[in-house]
Amino acid sequence: MGINCPKCHFENPDDTIYCGKCATQLKSSEEISASHTETLDIPKEEITTGSTFAGRYQIIEELGKGGMGKVYRVVDKKLDEEVALKLIKPEIASDRKTVERFSKELKFARKIVHKNVGRMYELMEDEGRYFITMEYVSGQDLKGLIRQTGQLTVGKSISIAKQVCEGLAEAHKLGVVHRDLKPHNIMIDKEGNARIMDFGIARSLDAEGITDAKVMIGTPKYMSPEQVEGEAVDQRSDIYSLGIILYEMVTERTPFEGDTALSIALKHKTQAPPEPREFNAQIPEDLSLVILKCLEKDKQKRYQRAEEVLSELRSIEKNFPTDERIILEKKLETETKRKRFQSFFIPGILLFVASIIVAGYFFFGQFLKTGKIGSEAISEMKWKSSIAVLPVVDLSRDQEPLCEAMHDDIITKLRILIPDLRVMSKLAIMEYTNKEKSYTDIGKELNVGTILESSLRKEGENIQMNVRLINVEDGSILWSDAYREKFEALFKIQDEICRAIAMELKVHLREEQIPVIKTREPKNIEAKEYYAWGNHFGEKYANYRREE
Repeated sequence: MGINCPKCHFENPDDTIYCGKCATQLKSSEEISASHTETLDIPKEEITTGSTFAGRYQIIEELGKGGMGKVYRVVDKKLDEEVALKLIKPEIASDRKTVERFSKELKFARKIVHKNVGRMYELMEDEGRYFITMEYVSGQDLKGLIRQTGQLTVGKSISIAKQVCEGLAEAHKLGVVHRDLKPHNIMIDKEGNARIMDFGIARSLDAEGITDAKVMIGTPKYMSPEQVEGEAVDQRSDIYSLGIILYEMVTERTPFEGDTALSIALKHKTQAPPEPREFNAQIPEDLSLVILKCLEKDKQKRYQRAEEVLSELRSIEKNFPTDERIILEKKLETETKRKRFQSFFIPGILLFVASIIVAGYFFFGQFLKTGKIGSEAISEMKWKSSIAVLPVVDLSRDQEPLCEAMHDDIITKLRILIPDLRVMSKLAIMEYTNKEKSYTDIGKELNVGTILESSLRKEGENIQMNVRLINVEDGSILWSDAYREKFEALFKIQDEICRAIAMELKVHLREEQIPVIKTREPKNIEAKEYYAWGNHFGEKYANYRREE
């Protein structure tokens, strides 16, 4: 049974606060307040950097927050890999129907496997708190990129839009509509590749009973007119949102602005968008027409499929001046220090000249920075950004659990304190335990520039730890130290190792995070030792059960 609007008599869902047609308030402020109070009964625990959530996820950093909740970069300790974790707001997760919908829709989102779509993993619950795990993409969201640079060039905007089209086309083939497509949900990785994220509220067109009619889902600035109405949507709603994203990339603004979310949403229904060229005269007329066709109020007049938009963008791109296409290509490559030439029908002589420029930039640029050329420069660039931490060797012969814990802690702290350093996962490294391989071979197989090897000896209340940082290119020792401390200085040694590695590799250390991590470390060092032994035997038992 729905709620009839007293003004226009439109029937709205029971949980609606404002009429989906005329925006008249349907519930009193007392009812709204009461309903919000009911949803906040779920206990909340502060999630901090370095803490472990749900007994499995080590928090590295908060990535952002939105309407659904906060997103964190975490290490899944069970799989030993980095993922993104979205903690759903209690007021959303407390609704049983909403959780049920997420669970069903995630089944469809997980079917999408494409280079331009971020993978969705699982919806899980821990002590009444619901969260979604998904692929972690290192980079910057498109909204942040626009804020940072202002209007994007036409070439870069088309490049990003093409990739979004390809990702949408794959999702739409599987009958999945995003429903909340916006720049915040498009990640641009360090190679300039676009990835559509957060298909968590996507709904399958083929899944009957999941979609409740007349429910408005989306972000007002990027919503289609049919979403504002709360009507059933299809792939053409995503195309409308894509049109707004394209509009924003080339003009640095959205077509509809307003003081409230509701006023913006209503403009999608009633107002024509301003011509993009009014805000950026450099926009080609044919691109402006593509954007405006995406933004047609009547979905029958829009492009019907993402492939159609992709085809139009490719046609426009072919008409670019050759020089502009070369500049666009070089910009994307410079961001990643990789010079890759794409096929844009460039005359052979221009390609040859461009290759000389790229090679000169690479070798001469590195010479200016480091005083080295050739393989030396390549080696230095490589070892500055990657490391494999080998298992800690137990010289006492009876401290294996402590060595395992030390190994885990060093890997975790390096990931948290030095985000610019690529740290190999424990799973990737463990196969090299007790293997007689050269540092060069290990470095090549793991594709890292440095290796950290260490040994530990415990004698009564004292520990001795020897550490060496090795350059895999030639096996030379970049840094080494020997620590002789009381057992309670265990965590201090870990911090000093991280500082030394950052200094030697000339990468930034997040010094401000060390006190935060310390708040999560046990005050009683014996507790750490007991935990290490318990975890060691727990793993042994789990391995035994798997072998049965």
